[in-house]
Amino acid sequence: MSIPVAPADLRQALADFDSGYLLSTSSPQVKVVTVDPVADADGTLRISGPGRGTLRNVAENPAVTLVFPPRERHGYTLLVDGTAAASGESDVVVTATAAVLHRPAAHADGPLPPDGCGHDCAPVPG
Repeated sequence: MSIPVAPADLRQALADFDSGYLLSTSSPQVKVVTVDPVADADGTLRISGPGRGTLRNVAENPAVTLVFPPRERHGYTLLVDGTAAASGESDVVVTATAAVLHRPAAHADGPLPPDGCGHDCAPVPG
């Protein structure tokens, strides 16, 4: 089941999650780093110092995904797809293009969706 999250609602949605993972690539190899982004009111996510490898990847291929695992067993995962760009010498800013709270149907016995989803939290099958 998936629940769409509007980019403008990411600040509120992120309050229900701890650290996440930024996935970037510039070759067949995917780079994964732990991040604690700060969401701006417009839905962009600022990531401080993800590392030189991530900065190289973003320069070659700006398509990224952020994954925020659930705090509770069988809870929802926040998935954010976006376009990344370097900001200054060491930071990255991600402009979200799509975001969802997701969990497989097999985990339906888990907790209700987080309060921070930004709307009525109606699941979309799939």
